[in-house]
Amino acid sequence: MSTIELALRVFIVDDEPPARNRLRELLSDCSEQLPLEIVGEAANGQEALDKLLVVTADVVLLDIRMPQMDGIELAHHLQKLPYPPVIIFTTAYDAYAIKAFELHAIDYLLKPIRLGRLFDALSRARTAVPIKVEVLRELLPEPRRHLAIHERGRIHLIPIEQVLFLRAELKYITVRTSEREYLIEESLTALEKEFATRFVRIHRNCLVAKDAIEGFERGSAGMGGEPLNSQRGGDANAEGSGWMVKLKNLPEALAISRRQQHIVKEFS
Repeated sequence: MSTIELALRVFIVDDEPPARNRLRELLSDCSEQLPLEIVGEAANGQEALDKLLVVTADVVLLDIRMPQMDGIELAHHLQKLPYPPVIIFTTAYDAYAIKAFELHAIDYLLKPIRLGRLFDALSRARTAVPIKVEVLRELLPEPRRHLAIHERGRIHLIPIEQVLFLRAELKYITVRTSEREYLIEESLTALEKEFATRFVRIHRNCLVAKDAIEGFERGSAGMGGEPLNSQRGGDANAEGSGWMVKLKNLPEALAISRRQQHIVKEFS
């Protein structure tokens, strides 16, 4: 008894309409020999995330060079989907990316895309697995421009320049903007390394945006008005500096640990 092969669900992401149209034509030609279905397309990262929360895709054909957010960063955020798709990158030519893709055995298509090459990549996609987040971090030539927040059935992209501080609490990181707080599951140490030029550590469990620092003051209250000796996640070296940092557009001051009090001189 023969089995019916399920159609491969394909989603297209490219900021240029002619490129999306070209891929649709090529996919139509591929469908003569390979069961597939085009489940949607998007012109930017946020649109792609919104649509892929509604429709499930097995494969995303993803352009690398796009404004606001490149394809490699978007691939990173796509890993937050309930069922991350297999990514096939498309590029006119990106020497850095191609070298990295070949090193990690990640599939890519050079533009102008050829029918045979696309067919081969889609055929391999059935047995491929989503790219690991750790690998995507290595592929990013620059820090991400956004943090992806999965909340109430939607993935919000928070521009990193809007983040005032990042604070570790249990297994989550609180992301604070001037408007509100969000929660993400990432490593504070990894975030510190990725955004070293943007954030500075003031406490074992807190990073603040350098550009958001308004000034320093002496005080006896800690984060959120708590006494210094009761800070969440505090340690013996975290208490007693007596210094607080005031951030722009944030009513409360944040406590600075003894170990990090040198930043008072550096930023004053």
